[in-house]
Amino acid sequence: MSETTSAEQTTGAGLQQVDVAVVGAGFAGLYCLHRLRKAGFSAVALESGGDVGGTWYWNRYPGARCDIQTVDYSYTFDPELETAWQWSEKYATQPEILRYLGFVADRYDLRRDIRFGTKVTSATWDETSERWLLTTDNGPAVSARDYIMATGCLSQPKPPEIDGVQDFKGEIYFTGRWPHDEVTFAGKRVAVIGTGSSGIQSIPVIAEQADHLTVFQRTPNFAMPAHNGPVPSERAALLKSDRAGYREQARASMAGVPYPHQMDVSWQLSDTERRARFEKAWATGDLVYILTQLWADQAVDPDGNALVADLLREKVRSIVKDPETAEALCPDDHPFGAKRPCLETNYYATFNRPNVTLVNLRKEPITAITATGIKTDKRAFDVDMIVFATGFDAMTGAIRAVHPITGRGGKSLSDVWANGPETYLGLTVAGFPNLFLITGPGSPSVLSNMAVSIEQHIDFVVDRLVAMREAGFTTIEPTETAQAGWARHMADCSMITLHRLANTWYTGANVPGKPRGVMPYTGGVGPYRGICNEIVERGMLGFRLTGPGRAEQCNDGEIVRLQPDVRLVLNMLAAMNLPPIESMGAQGARDFVAQFNATRPAGRPVGEVLDGALPAGEDLLKYRLYRPATPGLHPIVVYFHGGGWVLGDEQSDDPFCRDMCRRTNMIFISVGYRHAPEHRFPTAAEDGYAAAKWIAEHALELGGRPGPILVAGWSAGGNIAAVTCQLARDRGGPEIGGQLLVNPVTDCSFDRPSYIENATGYFLTRSLMYWFWDIYCSPADRTDPRVSPLRGKLAGLPPAFVVTSEFDPLRDEGIAYAEALAAHGVPVSQLKARGHFHSSFTMVDVIITGVSGREQMAEALRVFARQPEEESTAPKIEAAAS
Repeated sequence: MSETTSAEQTTGAGLQQVDVAVVGAGFAGLYCLHRLRKAGFSAVALESGGDVGGTWYWNRYPGARCDIQTVDYSYTFDPELETAWQWSEKYATQPEILRYLGFVADRYDLRRDIRFGTKVTSATWDETSERWLLTTDNGPAVSARDYIMATGCLSQPKPPEIDGVQDFKGEIYFTGRWPHDEVTFAGKRVAVIGTGSSGIQSIPVIAEQADHLTVFQRTPNFAMPAHNGPVPSERAALLKSDRAGYREQARASMAGVPYPHQMDVSWQLSDTERRARFEKAWATGDLVYILTQLWADQAVDPDGNALVADLLREKVRSIVKDPETAEALCPDDHPFGAKRPCLETNYYATFNRPNVTLVNLRKEPITAITATGIKTDKRAFDVDMIVFATGFDAMTGAIRAVHPITGRGGKSLSDVWANGPETYLGLTVAGFPNLFLITGPGSPSVLSNMAVSIEQHIDFVVDRLVAMREAGFTTIEPTETAQAGWARHMADCSMITLHRLANTWYTGANVPGKPRGVMPYTGGVGPYRGICNEIVERGMLGFRLTGPGRAEQCNDGEIVRLQPDVRLVLNMLAAMNLPPIESMGAQGARDFVAQFNATRPAGRPVGEVLDGALPAGEDLLKYRLYRPATPGLHPIVVYFHGGGWVLGDEQSDDPFCRDMCRRTNMIFISVGYRHAPEHRFPTAAEDGYAAAKWIAEHALELGGRPGPILVAGWSAGGNIAAVTCQLARDRGGPEIGGQLLVNPVTDCSFDRPSYIENATGYFLTRSLMYWFWDIYCSPADRTDPRVSPLRGKLAGLPPAFVVTSEFDPLRDEGIAYAEALAAHGVPVSQLKARGHFHSSFTMVDVIITGVSGREQMAEALRVFARQPEEESTAPKIEAAAS
């Protein structure tokens, strides 16, 4: 199809016929028009504003500027455009960004396909013609095969929630709909309500001009200095030296800005080191930098996050002279980054001015707006002007503002989203064919560099429209299965970060009555791009495509079933292209695992770590003891590491043992039993029993509580723990109060479904398990209960908590053991960990979604030890483990 203007598609009846209708002419709408035109589609953009710019057309309040460096907050689709426009500042102001978008519109002649001053009043899918009909408040309706909403995430202002606004006789302004004429503050008493991004940017500017400024704050926000100025020379040089590489790094990054993954965790660093990193970030004046480059756990762990928040609060107290005002400006109700932090220029210093007053609405809420000002429950403020910096109905507001949007079978989008947005990829909605939401809820959107995410979304959409045209398909929509799977993946991702712990516009909490939930995709820009690419590679997985004279194509399914962090780890391992462990030989495999373990984050501090040795026949077994920081005698857990009876030692699962010691408030003793092939079956089993017996006999001198011990183990260690319980029962002790079996080996059978479904691709493979068995135990011995405890006597064993993982060859034999225990009267609980693999729970602080599973394990051990829950000092952190 040749390039054609929208005007040429207007019929005599006044109905404008185009291939694609686009709503919005901001960053997304402009690039969308450009891509559609290049692809040969006729298109029209409908824009309610008087010119291009989108949110930058409306948000022209004093001090408005972007909070991502403008060399990054730019189009990247055309290298010539990048050299044709030079930014004047590190963080460009609204007027400069608006000029940039106008420059882009002129350079690619985009205005001829935009209808300005036009608001869409309804959008309806016609099932007969398979087209969208859009009615407008200005000019002809539009008929389009495809409907793309480039409406922006922060473009629908939130109305004030205060009585009496209509009674105020002075001037009223909204930061999200600022007038195009100049607003004068000189000599006036001004009130600003709200201290989000627009408030933080505008307050210092207004204070410089106003006779007096009163700031009404309900929720303080974290802010750090922008240190604005010219574009940083090092950033400009990096971009100039390798523009393509720089942009590709941004696309593969977590936030859409080319910063590497931070690997150091907070507890590896001294207080001096942490402060030095923080001071560097504070001086850098880069929001993405301070959010991602301090330490690896700052966005996922409350303790690591609190360290950053405390340092930020110290800065506020050092700047603001009045202690009461400083404390009011210090956020204490949400983790740093869980709400959008802000960049500021003289914001905190503004509260030292004699003409500025802060009103803490938590102590004195607003009761009404009167004709002359604002009343709280304690006092009245006479003002001449009120500025509402109260934010937006984010993510969904601009989409639902086009009402009604009616899909297949008369289905209303507002009804479908009554309990929160439901999308596939944040891009499409089941039941709404050919409807695309650019950076919609369920995509990285506001948690990313929007310029990068916008380009990725539009490229994905237009490439799909081209492919459909070439294949003869005319409709595309996601399946319910795919959409429900994406909702689960979204929930899993949200449990990694701390966004769920804050009431914010990310979750819809700022709009009364709006359903709560983390709306942006928290899994990262690069991983999201990879998922979109994989969908295409797998034949448009999760989409239904139809066309005249063509068989329907529906490749139904879920694109992501793994937990998000598990997916990242497995992708990283796959990219390393490692040889199979079984090809390395026993010693080579041991060396590889030791080297691999050396690269993982260090375990968290506990009260004390001691190394020792205990007797096993004529040999000594090394052990490592982890003691809680709390005083007194603690229950003892005897722990056996994994490694297929061939690999590992008493230090192999160090992070896991430390984590469980902290969570349970118990002593963990990790035993280094002897390995095959030097010591074949039944050495490991007998070592396990000997260790448990010796530790029970020496509990008091080890600092433990006398009485029953507990046993625990992972993988082959889970096998040894299970066998130890059977041997202790049959040999008259020691007394064992409970057993924790994490992904245990329980049988020698390889014909269960999990061995077939998970044979490859999940690190522990079917082939590797064959190798472990062959090295440790001859086929003639494999039915012995000391290696296949499922085949032993199960009655009379201690209570058990059995953990299995969905993507693990051992899954089904672990489930079978738990079910067999229960059938023989043993109290047993199971955790069937959805989306996890064999190593999930021992990869502490790498697989964050394992936290809730480990907390469930800790609770089971507390029950076994009859230990009150309140004795545990571990933080309660929820995560998607099951």
